[in-house]
Amino acid sequence: MLEQRPIERPVSRELLDVLIRAGLVAALVVTCYTIFHPFLNLMLWSLIMAVTLYPLNSLLAARLGERRGRAAFVIVLLGLLLLMMPLALLGGSIVDSVQVGKQMLEQGGGLRIPPPLPSVATWPIIGEPLFKFWEHASSDMSWLLHQVGPHIQGTLKLILGKLAGAGMGLMIFIFALVIAGIIMANGEAGTRSAYAIATRISGPERGPQIAELCTSTIRAVAQGVVGIAFIQMLLVGVGLVLMGIPGAGLLALAVLLLGIMQLPIALITLPVIAYAFAVHGVSVASVVFAVWTFVAGLVDNFLKPLLLGRGVAVPMPVVLIGALGGMVANGIIGLFIGPVLLAVGYKLFMSWVYQSPGGAPVAAPGPVEQLPPGPTS
Repeated sequence: MLEQRPIERPVSRELLDVLIRAGLVAALVVTCYTIFHPFLNLMLWSLIMAVTLYPLNSLLAARLGERRGRAAFVIVLLGLLLLMMPLALLGGSIVDSVQVGKQMLEQGGGLRIPPPLPSVATWPIIGEPLFKFWEHASSDMSWLLHQVGPHIQGTLKLILGKLAGAGMGLMIFIFALVIAGIIMANGEAGTRSAYAIATRISGPERGPQIAELCTSTIRAVAQGVVGIAFIQMLLVGVGLVLMGIPGAGLLALAVLLLGIMQLPIALITLPVIAYAFAVHGVSVASVVFAVWTFVAGLVDNFLKPLLLGRGVAVPMPVVLIGALGGMVANGIIGLFIGPVLLAVGYKLFMSWVYQSPGGAPVAAPGPVEQLPPGPTS
């Protein structure tokens, strides 16, 4: 007898249609991402700034007769003015420094380092070697360049690279501010779209909660970071002005920028403290200034846990870890993306944890009740 083989069924037309559509959708998504990728950071910054500034836009629009477009224009204009004024001061300071250096070279005096004060030699541990090195450098500039040049060459290249990156980041920030103004002018439509997307992805119950969580997290991180940087700028700036440090305004602005970029303020405070001791010597004023400036540079370590998690429906360590981890992984923009993703992941995970197999929510565990005593024998 002939062995009967099972008849192989051909692939159904419906399954083939589904595969073709899925492939076309995947190709469309990859193509759209490739086209949009060069503008990804710009649009992320625009959304972050729009979400952060939208409450201010709503408050200003209420004063202007609910004209959100005009309110957004005012905010963008003020932001550009606040950004351009320090840059103009910084550019003028650089031009003046270059002109002074050019005049010194033309007069034949060259670059000179002033000799150290005798009190420098009395500093503990480093005083005597620092005094000898400083004195030798003040009398022989070529020796100083020969000794220091090979060591700072790599550092100068790194600094120039960072400055180039900062210039590009500044341009992105300016364009992002303008785009954020356009988003704020259409804030109501954007809010509805955000809620609709979140509802479509996570359902009508979780969608609005996730949208609110993303918004509050972005605002908490932005306000916390900028607010802490502004507080540090004020504290350090007061000390610089009272101590009579040259360029106190520009140094305070540098403190603000470093605080926003989450870089250590010690890059500014430690050289300034060294300059104060070198010029004024070891005195009560210089010691108080050093302690004040050093503590002001570290105040962010105490304020971050207090401000970053304010107004967010997740524990503060989640926001703090997300901000720090996101910054390490993706730079300054990760400072905002990291806590948002970690907060959403935390909420979804905890929602899954307290969800019973049947779909009903499970109450969080409370304090363990004490059982009644058993019968005594």
